[in-house]
Amino acid sequence: MANHENLSTPFIYLRSTGEKISVTKEQHDSFYKEADRIRHKEQNHGRCMCPYRFIWRCDGDCLDCEYHAAGDLTSLDQPLSDGNGTLGDYMPDRSKSMEEIISDRMLLEQLFARLRELDPDADTIIQCWLDDYKISDRAIAEKLGRPQRTFADQMKKIRTELRKIRGY
Repeated sequence: MANHENLSTPFIYLRSTGEKISVTKEQHDSFYKEADRIRHKEQNHGRCMCPYRFIWRCDGDCLDCEYHAAGDLTSLDQPLSDGNGTLGDYMPDRSKSMEEIISDRMLLEQLFARLRELDPDADTIIQCWLDDYKISDRAIAEKLGRPQRTFADQMKKIRTELRKIRGY
């Protein structure tokens, strides 16, 4: 009877020491929920080869696990099979060129300069956008002390002017 009761007691297995520690059901569920999440992710990528009968041993520390495999990890420095360089040599560079960054910055300065010509409170509006790029026209109108509808109409005209500078 004692062995049967021992099986129903929740525990966490410490792989490093090989001992089982009795815990509450909440602690057990919390620990193994995270370990299961990690194990499933590793299995999906072919890096976990843990047999089903030893799942209770899984603690989510895959790098130290005896069942951990390389899976779909490939080094960009690994030589290609045809001998023509490495995989890293063929990875496209997705960063913007310096010319694009400079031209974007110049366009932004042009847009801000035109906004300053069209609205006397342009610096306040720009600062509101810099502080929160999702700020609404209503919130900016409140900060400027302008009626919301009037400000919205003014911003519509200003945006039309700024689109002309951008070319669309």
